[in-house]
Amino acid sequence: METKQHNFDLFDENQSFQVIKEMIHVSHKKLKNDGILFIFWGWVMIFVNVVSFIKQEMVLTIQIIRIFDFVGILLGILIIIYSIYYILKQRKKVQTYIGISLRYVWISMFAGMVLINLIQGNVLHNIVFEFQHPIFMVLIAIATVITGGILRFKLIIFGGMFFGLMALLSSYLPLSNQLICEAIAWLIAFVIPGHYLFAKRKN
Repeated sequence: METKQHNFDLFDENQSFQVIKEMIHVSHKKLKNDGILFIFWGWVMIFVNVVSFIKQEMVLTIQIIRIFDFVGILLGILIIIYSIYYILKQRKKVQTYIGISLRYVWISMFAGMVLINLIQGNVLHNIVFEFQHPIFMVLIAIATVITGGILRFKLIIFGGMFFGLMALLSSYLPLSNQLICEAIAWLIAFVIPGHYLFAKRKN
């Protein structure tokens, strides 16, 4: 009786590992397609940060500032619309617990940003951007590392760790330089892995 129970436990464990392995494989294939989101978000955020740096460090005409603002808002709206469309489209396909878990990770990150702003406003009665900016970068770094860890993608894990290091470096710098640090972080953690994953999507 004990032998049968032991064999059943081994079978159940082996079956569970196989299910997990298949889930990770499916998520790997899905993530390669999701590389397009890494690319789009990475380049848009690089643009936003570089433009913000230019606006702080250079004397620009009102017309140029308005153009920068318009383009930034337009890109933001477009990337959000595309992301929603992409997610809704993917939901019609095969879903895994891993994919759903990752969705909660990133939703929690955005919720955390909102809460930090609310708490900072309640406690300090002011938004200190030099403090807020590195904290936001830390949240992005954590979400990125968790994503890479769940999916066993070292490139994403290292990208998230780099984002965290840039957040620490930013805490020593004025806001304008923090923007450049974040732009570099988006390039290393999102754009480069995104292009790599998207290029491998057919493999």
